[in-house]
Amino acid sequence: MDIQLKRGLLDICVLAAIRSEDSYGYQIIKDIKPCIDMSESTLYTILKRLELAGMLTVRASEHGGRLRKYYHITDLGLKRLEEFREEWREVMSIYQFVIKEEESK
Repeated sequence: MDIQLKRGLLDICVLAAIRSEDSYGYQIIKDIKPCIDMSESTLYTILKRLELAGMLTVRASEHGGRLRKYYHITDLGLKRLEEFREEWREVMSIYQFVIKEEESK
């Protein structure tokens, strides 16, 4: 798979994982595990990139005597998810065209 495409899909998976409620690293990894296997180092790189892009915010909260970072999706992050849904329709249209060409051979 093209590395840029995969990178974009990983970003979308992380945004989708925190769409409905704030979450922290370990929980995000658990939530997306049925879809994709991601290491902690990959996740934290993505989270930092999304934070710098303004698609999520971070707050620290004490949990069990330790600080835990919670991630919250911003309006910009929600907008990116909506844009992805629109883009995916186009990707699926291309996929259907490719499959149709393969099936006719």
